[in-house]
Amino acid sequence: NDVDPQAWLADTLARLPDHKITKVGELLPWRWQP
Repeated sequence: NDVDPQAWLADTLARLPDHKITKVGELLPWRWQP
């Protein structure tokens, strides 16, 4: 997916508490935007 796994995981974990469950697809590696 040409994504830095450490950057993706750190950002995703930081966003999870405030992220809506209906938009969880935005956090998948192939759709992730830093």
